[in-house]
This record gives sequence, structure tokens and C-alpha cells, in this order.
Amino acid sequence: MSFVEYGDTIKDGDTAIVFLGHESMFPVKVQHGTVTQTKYGVIRHSTDLIGKKYGSKVTCSKGGWVFILHPTPELWTMNLPHRTQILYSTDISIITMMLELKPGSIVCESGTGSGSLSHALIRTVAPTGHLYTVEFHQQRAEKAKEEFREHGVEHLVTVTNQDVCKNGFGVSNIADAVFLDIPSPWEAIGHAKSALKAEGGRICSFSPCIEQVQRTCLAMEEYGFTEINTLEILLRVYNVRTISLQIPDLGKAAEDNSSTGFDSSNTSNQGSPCANLQQGTVQFKSGVPLREMVGHTGYLTFATKS
Repeated sequence: MSFVEYGDTIKDGDTAIVFLGHESMFPVKVQHGTVTQTKYGVIRHSTDLIGKKYGSKVTCSKGGWVFILHPTPELWTMNLPHRTQILYSTDISIITMMLELKPGSIVCESGTGSGSLSHALIRTVAPTGHLYTVEFHQQRAEKAKEEFREHGVEHLVTVTNQDVCKNGFGVSNIADAVFLDIPSPWEAIGHAKSALKAEGGRICSFSPCIEQVQRTCLAMEEYGFTEINTLEILLRVYNVRTISLQIPDLGKAAEDNSSTGFDSSNTSNQGSPCANLQQGTVQFKSGVPLREMVGHTGYLTFATKS
């Protein structure tokens, strides 16, 4: 099993996603002889999972059923164990696009955190690219290495435990893009410039506070970056539904009266049967935004090395 290569069959040691519903799913490491408890009953790995195809419908011991899904970076983002605050697919998608990533790209990242963005970056640059990710916290760095190994992507990523603001990324003049998600990104702009290729490399900094953005933009200008711009992504979901409304009578009687030379002073036309016609109904689709939505996550500042 690999997060960058789809496999048909569930194998011992795989990480799979147990799907109970769109709002209820969780990851499980498949191991021979192990059982997993769900609200629908027990899932026995040896008989219910190993050897079955991904996407299979598995019946639990109480008669309920679940689906077993192949892991993807998007599913992992929704289900990973949180060691830090994470980036979600809304921000990840714009980061991947604005950094102009593609298979074969070299990317530097700091910090690794819970690995949400890391998995998406690895999937994007595979099979010939590479991710260099730096994490200040030793235990988080070791846990990230373990997860990358279990997910079959360790050959595409190098995890380093050090302070990027003091020691940089450990590479020079090879990166196509740099991503910063640290408390003081302005202190790492110089190291980011050193890691980027000679010309045209892209940089992105994620910061929750506008004061961080201001200092980062000033540092980018100081180090000669161009095309500096800051974005905030807000996802607004609409509820599409079918509604029925009555068709109003907007003048059928008036049209009939005009064709017959209607005179307002002529009382013979008053009480026309058109006024007594039953109004019909029509159905159509209506889109209404949800009353609640996910608000501010952070500011994304992009720039280009000139």
C-alpha cells in the first residue's frame, strides 16, 4: 500500500480507512489477528479485511456494514491524528496550484507538523520529485518519519529535525518551491531564498495573523522577491434544493382586455372570468448558502524569486 500508488487488495500492514458515513470514518492499521470495534460490531482483520479489495462492503458482527477505502491525502487530512493544527484541502489545493507543483518538483517545507500538507505535496511531486521537510520538535519529526514509512512514501521525503530559522533546510539552489508554516516566517526567508533554484522559484508562507504577514512581506522585499501577494480562502457551501412556487397572474386579463378594446369606463368587461382562473405552481432549483461556514484559517502569502 502506498499513498501515491493505488493498490487493489488489502494487505497485512496497510493503512486503510473505515468508512461508516461522510461524517464518520477513521484510519486503521491492518494486522493479522487484530480486531477493530465499531458501532456496528467487530471487524476481524484476518477474515474481513486481508485479501479483500479496497472499496469492499464489509459486514460487522452486529449485522451493520462499513466500506474499506484506500487512503488518499484528502482522506488522511480528514482522519489523521492531530499533533498540531493542520491545513485542510481548501488551503492545500490553492497552495499546490500557486506554487506551480508538478511531478518531478523539488519542494522544501517547514514545519512538518501532523503531515497533512506533506502527504499532498508528496502525491503531487511523485514519482520523480522529492520533499525536504523540516520539523523543530523532535518527537513530531520521528512520528512523521514513522508515518511516511508506513504509508510507503519514505523514498520521496527527507525529514530533518532542526530549527529552520537558524539552520535552514539543509539544501541549496535546488528547490522549485518553499512552504513555510512557522510562527516567525520572516526569520526563514533568507534560508528559503538559499534553498530555491537560481531563478523563478516560488515561496508560500501560511500565517494566521496579519501582523505576521506584514513582517513576512517586508522580509520578502528585502531579499529581492517579486510578485508578492496575499490571499485568504473562504469556502462557502450552498444548499441546493427543489422548491415550488405559485405562478402569479401578471396580466393575462389585461392582454385579453387590450385585444378586445377594453375601456375602463365600460362596466360590461368587469368581473371577467380571467380573474377567477386557478393559479398553477412551478418547481425549480434554488441555491441557498448555509447559515454557518468555516471562517478564517490563515493568510497565504506568495512570492517569486527573481
